[in-house]
Amino acid sequence: MRVFNVLSRAVVSSIQTIQSYTLLSVRAVANIFSRPVYWREIVLQMDRIGVGSLTIVALTGFFTGAVMAIQSEGALRRYGAVGMTGQLVALTVIRELGPVLSALMLAGRIGAGIASELGSMVVSEQINAMRALGTDPIRRLVTPRILAMVLMLPVLTIVCDAIGMVGGWIIAVYKLLISSNQYWSDALNALQFSDLVGTLVKPVVFGFIIAMTGCYVGLSTTGGTEGVGRSTTRAVVSASIMVIVADFFLNNLLIYFAPLMNR
Repeated sequence: MRVFNVLSRAVVSSIQTIQSYTLLSVRAVANIFSRPVYWREIVLQMDRIGVGSLTIVALTGFFTGAVMAIQSEGALRRYGAVGMTGQLVALTVIRELGPVLSALMLAGRIGAGIASELGSMVVSEQINAMRALGTDPIRRLVTPRILAMVLMLPVLTIVCDAIGMVGGWIIAVYKLLISSNQYWSDALNALQFSDLVGTLVKPVVFGFIIAMTGCYVGLSTTGGTEGVGRSTTRAVVSASIMVIVADFFLNNLLIYFAPLMNR
């Protein structure tokens, strides 16, 4: 009986969390289509997310592409196919690693920042003060962050993909002794329209998940300054897991619709 009570409370808590998360998401998205729109806050958040994360995304992309080229040598050399390194790097970086790793980097950097910032505002009663002054905190704080993340993560993913290809090219040319023409020709010929769609669609979904999770966890903070720390950790872990789960379902959808997009 005790086990049943624990399980029932866990199920009820999960349902309430999903309901609250969904309602907050709907309200935040609906605010995009009505006034006022805080453009200054949106631009500020885009600068923090885009420019502030450019270095870490570029480094992630470069070394990911370089490592993929190095690791592929052993497997491809067995079959005398080292010349296909460009194709392998292009498919793995652009289809999968670029979008996912960019999202995970931003989940750690931006998701944690959003949760800690909003959590601090909750415990210091700033959110209640905004409501008392007639300002909707969801419209003022949540919607700009979601918009900024959804707009900037695809751009950062493109940067990660491009620099990842350059990292693979450097290894291919100077370590594997593959000509530049062969590398880039194989890489570009391996890509299809569905791959380009996927590398742009995935970051949009991932960006929404990261920003929405950070905002939800931050606004749900309780327990003072210790609660802010717990919320920060919870936001990073939850967003990272949700990104990986969403990637699984998006991959299945893209594979299903790929024949239609590549006609």
